[in-house]
Amino acid sequence: MTTAEIGLGLQSDKRPGDYARLARLAERHGFDVLSVFGDLMYQPPFFPLLEIAAATERVRLGAACLNPYSLAPHEIAGQVASLDLASRGRAYLGLARGTWLGAVGLAQPRPLAALADTAEVVYRLLSGDEDGYEGEVFRLAAGTRLRYAVHRPHPPLLIGAWGPKAAALAGRIADEIKVGGSANPAMVPVIRERVRAGAEQVGRAADEVGIVLGAVTVVDADGAAARARARTEVAMYLAVVADLDPTAAVPADLLARVKELVDAGRDREAGELIPDDVLDLFAFSGTPEQVAAQAQALIDAGVRRVEFGTPHGLTDDRGVDLLGAAVLPLLDRSGRG
Repeated sequence: MTTAEIGLGLQSDKRPGDYARLARLAERHGFDVLSVFGDLMYQPPFFPLLEIAAATERVRLGAACLNPYSLAPHEIAGQVASLDLASRGRAYLGLARGTWLGAVGLAQPRPLAALADTAEVVYRLLSGDEDGYEGEVFRLAAGTRLRYAVHRPHPPLLIGAWGPKAAALAGRIADEIKVGGSANPAMVPVIRERVRAGAEQVGRAADEVGIVLGAVTVVDADGAAARARARTEVAMYLAVVADLDPTAAVPADLLARVKELVDAGRDREAGELIPDDVLDLFAFSGTPEQVAAQAQALIDAGVRRVEFGTPHGLTDDRGVDLLGAAVLPLLDRSGRG
């Protein structure tokens, strides 16, 4: 039986020093993993991650996620090698196809092949393999190698994905799969079966790949205020993730109206339309007891990790402190994930 991990996901929109302060607080409370999002037009995640690495001793850390369209595989290899060195072997590698890259003129052809090739290139470089590689999208010429020592040849690989094909890829090559934007326990068996399809192709058991679910989190003693803030945050991406969840059955007219209001810059009004049952599928929110109950449902469903995402609370520090002091102690982390 596996003990579930609890992680904290940070948006890279803070000032120098903020990441170190929040990371020390999270580690002191017993969080297992700290992730920094690699979202478009936010700070590149390795600035925050290096600050976090210097401020902590125990937690695993990584970017969730990098994509091979805006960062070439050899650069990804160098960044994860640097983080692993700085953290003394605590880094993980997070890869995903990326979202909204059309805004900066980047097409995303053959995403599964790009992800598979990127992982292959990264780990060949980290392991010192100089035989060369000819992939569908990326290649390494024979003799190409990193010109510096690395800490580990194979930091764990996380793939961010919802869909069947990407989940099957995770089943073949990854250590973890992250379903970002979901707090829905019903997605866990769906993802497990999608992972299984790939795992069985290479003779792996599906449960070798840990399932991670993470979403917007807002916790506060004032549960109503926390849920109101979460509604506003969720409104910005509800139309995207609701369509990815085959178990959610969110009404199409609701999604259309929420999207219309968000596109008009009226996020708060859009959030006010989101009913409680829909909110709970795509965010952790409310009092510490409410948030703990949501996280426990995921642990009981078999996740390997629950990741509490930004903004955490009505303020950053208060949210992280409440999650650590009032939510974590309520969780029974024993599970089958």
